[in-house]
Amino acid sequence: MPVSTAPGGSRAELVADTALALLAERGMRGLTHRAVDEAAGLPQGSTSNLARTRQTLLELAVRRLADREARVLGLEELPDPHGDLDSLAHALALATHRSLTRGRELTLARYELALEATRRPELRAYFDATGARFRDQLTALVTAMGSTDPARHVLSLVAWADGLMFSCVAGSYGKEVPSLEDVRAGLRELLDGMFGRRVVHRENSSSAGPS
Repeated sequence: MPVSTAPGGSRAELVADTALALLAERGMRGLTHRAVDEAAGLPQGSTSNLARTRQTLLELAVRRLADREARVLGLEELPDPHGDLDSLAHALALATHRSLTRGRELTLARYELALEATRRPELRAYFDATGARFRDQLTALVTAMGSTDPARHVLSLVAWADGLMFSCVAGSYGKEVPSLEDVRAGLRELLDGMFGRRVVHRENSSSAGPS
């Protein structure tokens, strides 16, 4: 199980990347300090020296997961809040499709960590805190775009994307990956149901000249 880390990356990054790869490949039971040492090609005891307890190792993995998923999601690619629904649908579709393709391993690791967090309250708080960045940015975006209920709309968008990813990565559609165009179309339908007609009406009204 080769693990690649960016040139110049720290040992902590190597350990965290290896832990995420083990979670995706073997599940939570396959994640041990010894297994990380072996898979990363490190001397025995290296992972224990860095993360002495299992909780610390899991927190290290969650932290690294948040950093890597931020790049997969492309948070800097989210549109200007004054843009249209097409640009928002496209940006969210790109993030979702990447999680189904090049970020598939990370998505599997996230599911393992999310399930473990339901049994470890201390990990739950840590997991939720690291995942708040995307939700907060999306909330600010839909608010600026005129959402009448940002919290509910963000929940619907995240639940839709999470449901699609689970179905296509670990569920009954595990052998199927929808195209970027299909993901974009589904998101646009959802956005239209939230506030599309009102946004279109506002745009049409503002562009209408004097009669």
